[in-house]
Amino acid sequence: MLIFHAAIVTTPSYVECRAPYRHAHLERIVRLRAHGSVIGGGPSPDGRLVDIFYRVAQPADVKPLIEEDPYWTGKAWERYTLRSFSQFVEPWELPPLVTDGSRLATIVEGKAEDPDMATFSLIELRGAGRLAFGGFLDGQNTLALLRTGNSTEALNWLAETGFWKPERLTARPLFWVL
Repeated sequence: MLIFHAAIVTTPSYVECRAPYRHAHLERIVRLRAHGSVIGGGPSPDGRLVDIFYRVAQPADVKPLIEEDPYWTGKAWERYTLRSFSQFVEPWELPPLVTDGSRLATIVEGKAEDPDMATFSLIELRGAGRLAFGGFLDGQNTLALLRTGNSTEALNWLAETGFWKPERLTARPLFWVL
């Protein structure tokens, strides 16, 4: 199976535009997760970006997962960029759907010094309850969802392993919906 990260840009009036489609979107995304096609994701606190992680058999399978979504057909989402993982650390658990913004997480991206060894660090971070899931996009570039709303803490968790340099990492908040 292939894992893709979809970075979805929303319309400027996202909150209002999504309202008529929200129930259908959430119902669909939960169903896709139950079938294994969605790993997790959520919107940024400002609502301008949505990150969703998809699992598919073929690269062409991800496009309909996005473009048949009620937010896409209802024009709440404007465009998206896909990136595929070359290595991925799966989540141990799939948390329940949370739509009230109370589960804040951090997406960290950046280059790892030694991706093979850094993979073990991601697995250890998952075991410590710090990593939800993540991996490597093109060999060295990490994309990871960390279980903290504190970006400094998230960056430090990776930097403390010695496989990431803090100056090579970026962090941004995410309302971790599922």
